[in-house]
Amino acid sequence: MADEATRKAVSQIPLLKTHAGPRDRALWPQRLKEEYQALIRFVEQNKAADNDWFRLESNADGTRWTGTCWYIHELLRYEFRLEFDIPVTYPDTAPEVAVPELDGKTAKMYRGGKICLTEHFAPLWARNAPRFGLGHLMALGLGPWLAVEIPDLISKGIVVHKERQAEPAAE
Repeated sequence: MADEATRKAVSQIPLLKTHAGPRDRALWPQRLKEEYQALIRFVEQNKAADNDWFRLESNADGTRWTGTCWYIHELLRYEFRLEFDIPVTYPDTAPEVAVPELDGKTAKMYRGGKICLTEHFAPLWARNAPRFGLGHLMALGLGPWLAVEIPDLISKGIVVHKERQAEPAAE
């Protein structure tokens, strides 16, 4: 299933303790605090391993998240916007991550740019809810999806680096 490096990285992301979603006004702030702590820990461990690949921020109540993610391919950085909403049934249901600018460019994506996580990630989330959080979503959902899809999209010429997009216009 997962390689040893992935298992090690994920094991360092703190598991969450509070079983609360956005509708639980009393416990949601505690869950949100745990989410931020886990995300901060995950980003710190990525930076320490020279594997920094995303930025996230949320709205004031922690129900809408936006940011950027990037993938380095042949020494070129491909950067994409990402967004997701926390479902009302969270943490029992994982958020659906969207990468809008890739909408319709791969079969492993739903309408609106939502990446397909049903085959591999959804069962893993279901087994580990409510202990999994947004750090796990990034590490085991978006990260592997980018690692598989982006090189394929680049090789097919569907995703082109910004510098290479500008070259034909310069001629």
